[in-house]
Amino acid sequence: MITTTITRRITRKRLAAGVCGLLAAMAMALSPTPASAGEPTAPAAPKVELTLDVSGSMRARDIDGQSRMAAAKQAFNEVLDAVPKDVQLGIRTLGATYPGNDRKVGCTDTKLLYPVGPLDRTEAKTAVATLVPTGWTPIGPALQAAAQDLKGGDGQRRIVLITDGEDTCQPLDPCQVARDIAAQGIHLTVDTLGLLPDAKTRRQLSCIAEATGGTYTSVQHTAQLRDRVHQLVNRTARKTATPVATQGAAQCATAPVLKPGLYSDREKFAEHRWYRVDVKPGQELRAAVSIGADRAVDNDYGVLLRASTVHGREIVRGAEAGDGRTDVISTGLRYAKAKGGASDEAPETVCLQVSNSFSAVPSVKTEPGLPVELAVDVVDGPHDASDVASFGLGRGWWLLGALVLAGLLGGLVWGWISRWRITVWRTN
Repeated sequence: MITTTITRRITRKRLAAGVCGLLAAMAMALSPTPASAGEPTAPAAPKVELTLDVSGSMRARDIDGQSRMAAAKQAFNEVLDAVPKDVQLGIRTLGATYPGNDRKVGCTDTKLLYPVGPLDRTEAKTAVATLVPTGWTPIGPALQAAAQDLKGGDGQRRIVLITDGEDTCQPLDPCQVARDIAAQGIHLTVDTLGLLPDAKTRRQLSCIAEATGGTYTSVQHTAQLRDRVHQLVNRTARKTATPVATQGAAQCATAPVLKPGLYSDREKFAEHRWYRVDVKPGQELRAAVSIGADRAVDNDYGVLLRASTVHGREIVRGAEAGDGRTDVISTGLRYAKAKGGASDEAPETVCLQVSNSFSAVPSVKTEPGLPVELAVDVVDGPHDASDVASFGLGRGWWLLGALVLAGLLGGLVWGWISRWRITVWRTN
């Protein structure tokens, strides 16, 4: 009797071990395979160079009770702590080393403080801590050098220029330097931040930003500087493609036809612009738009992205409102066209309308318009309930299937084991 009981226990243990092995094997069989050598490699790392004015005027103590230089250092330290790991970052200075009056020497005073590459936060902070307001404001030469620092690679590239005054090294016009950078076609954006700027500084920094498709921001406080630089660094990290310049029309009939991709445009305050996209039966249109407030605007604003037929019937819309706490507002929409009976059915032309409700005081320039970024994608859409389910779960549908199947088989096997044990117990 004892021998029989021991034998049965051993049998149950082996059976339980077999069930566990079966479930483990199923999970491994249903798990995704590692990426093969033929799959696309990771995108090139984005690059950002922070270009900081360290001229003598940065000694002024008018930002939150501290000097402009101290405010910049504090903001830089907090930004460096939060730089995404895939961003290659560098720091360039202008006016940091020459304290004299020789214009020729002062206008070459720009230095690469920290080279563009993987970020060592401690080393970068140590370099920033050594800065002392010193000399001239050679913005033009600094932009030329920064563009060289960012050369190479296919990733996104951005210069973030921070200064409290206009360039002091004319006749080299920094606005023309920015135009020359844009004309090179290297997809480099220059964003400018003015620390308590006067009217001349605002005009110059706005011109630099507009020439490269960047943004200009006026900064009054340390937190504003920190948040704005952090936004720009993160925006560079999120970019995955270079926008193609396009120009929307005043009506759908004359609008440009867009293929899947990323597009840039400019839109005046409270303007409507139209674009067209062809969608075949069985396909889904996905579109998203972002509009940036690259100048002073009133606090309450919004953006509308509307899809309609060529006859004006609305299909779907996306809308978003803002209140001045961010410089970019975005919205999106999705439209799936049902698959028709005929295999050669013509595609449908979908009209995309982009509208904004930005406003500003009369002194703010409306030209050029606000920067618009429009993303368009057309993919194979879902055709039945199972397609919809797998679409919603994305590439993780297999995991849910594995868990359901494993649970079902595990329950059946465990129920069989329990019934077998009860039968054996009653027999004994």
